[in-house]
Amino acid sequence: MLKPRNILVLAPHTDDMEFGCGATVARFIEEGHNVYCAAFSACEQSVLKDFPSNILITEIKEASQKIGLKKENLILFDYSVRTFNYRRQEVLDDILKLKKDISPEIVLIPSLNDIHQDHYTIAHESFRAFKFSTLLSYELPWNNLSFVTSCFYKISESQLKKKVEAIQCYKSQAHRNYANEEFIKSLAIVRGVQINEKYAECFELIRCIN
Repeated sequence: MLKPRNILVLAPHTDDMEFGCGATVARFIEEGHNVYCAAFSACEQSVLKDFPSNILITEIKEASQKIGLKKENLILFDYSVRTFNYRRQEVLDDILKLKKDISPEIVLIPSLNDIHQDHYTIAHESFRAFKFSTLLSYELPWNNLSFVTSCFYKISESQLKKKVEAIQCYKSQAHRNYANEEFIKSLAIVRGVQINEKYAECFELIRCIN
């Protein structure tokens, strides 16, 4: 990508961008692209009792800055977790507004085969909205029923470090077995080995338009 482009990451929940494509987003930003992230739920209904219910809003603001996202490019919606499938038209309407306001040329979404109901809804409504745009699905192995490793982005050690540091901002999610530095780095190494590079992030190519 030689010229700056508008890139939109659609995250069902506040931490999905960082887990799924945090290092690639850091790379895009370093390359001068205009990256936006829209997160649809702060999962207040499922936050551990040890934390304030809105803790994930605080955490995503800190985490997104770790990877270089501009404050004004973070868009937060207020959907309740695990209810997206009941509100598909509202979700689609919000996505269509993002399409109008941002005009992204590249859109990053969850896998169309993601088993989480919120992820599934965002993925499929995004495909409906952006079927004439370049669409890539980011990898969340713990949720992906199947995942075609059809697109890779090389990432540097510093970009991977930004991803790790961003995920470490999510103290409320530290109990997750995938929210640890060893796993994050190991997956980047595996994807790097597949393309003969040190580190990479993998995406499922849904549609490519140049």
